[in-house]
This record gives sequence, structure tokens and C-alpha cells, in this order.
Amino acid sequence: MPDELQSVLEPLDQVVDHVRGPEGAKSILEYGDYECPYSRAAYRSIERVEAQLDGKMRFAFRHFPLTRIHPHALAASLAAEAASLQGRFWEMHDTLFHSQKALEDDDLRRYASELRLDVKRFDEDRRSEPVVERIERDIRSAIASDEVLGTPTLFIDGVPHSGGYDEHTLLRVLES
Repeated sequence: MPDELQSVLEPLDQVVDHVRGPEGAKSILEYGDYECPYSRAAYRSIERVEAQLDGKMRFAFRHFPLTRIHPHALAASLAAEAASLQGRFWEMHDTLFHSQKALEDDDLRRYASELRLDVKRFDEDRRSEPVVERIERDIRSAIASDEVLGTPTLFIDGVPHSGGYDEHTLLRVLES
């Protein structure tokens, strides 16, 4: 059964996906939305789990902006991808979740400046076809999985995680 479940999920691509942590370690893949309070709660739990496991887990993030209920979610994803083109995805990712209530255009530009990005390039990149396509790729993979219906949706080692995303539950699953 796990092999069947794993086959619905597009495998992580180290070149395209945003992945941190060692290959071969137990992994969490999150489909998330930067404006979703539940994605933020999962983000905080995953941060604590990463700290506790100290390099013994792998984390990947894919975009699934719920634009019907979160009007700033897509703009935030575009900002994260534009930052990625300047090598600062994870820093922008963290900033967006820590500043979830401030995702207007001026806020995103300020974050880019605070991260010492080339803001002119950042503005151009977040409107570019490659950045839009990158987010659409994540959305297509979420839909194709038949598992991602909202955010956050987590997969642990490629298998859908239906339990809680609190720190203790994630630690228990990763350590089993």
C-alpha cells in the first residue's frame, strides 16, 4: 500500500524543489500557503522538529496558494520564488511566515530590501514567466497527487500524513 501512495506524489527534484537537509534522511514535504494560519502553525512545528533532529531530517516546500480565500498568497509565493533566483528562498520563506499579516506589495519589497536582494531584479522576477511557471508546477503536482485538498498538506517520506502537524506528532512519526 505505501508504494501505491508514494507513486501519486511527484518525487523531489533537488534541482527544482526547495529542499534542505541531508539526502537519505526522513523527509517532510509540505504543500503550503504563506497566508494560511494552519500552514504557519505547521511551519513553526517543522522548524522546532528540524532544530531537535539537528540535521537528521529533510524538509521540502511546495507552493499551493489558496487564492480564493487568501488574496495575498500568490503574491507571497511569487516573492519567495523571486528571492530564490537570488539564492535567498529559505530566508524569504521564513520572513513570509514570520510576517504573515503583512503581505502587501510594499511589505514584500521591504522584505526583499531587508534580505539585501536586488529589489529591481526582485520586482522583475516576481512578474516573470519562469517564476509563475515554477509555482504552477507545484500546483499541478499537488492536484495530480489527488491528496492535496488544502494547506498544509504534508507527506512524510512520500506518504500522505493524515495525523496532526504539531511538533510531538511529527517527531513521533519521523523517529518511527
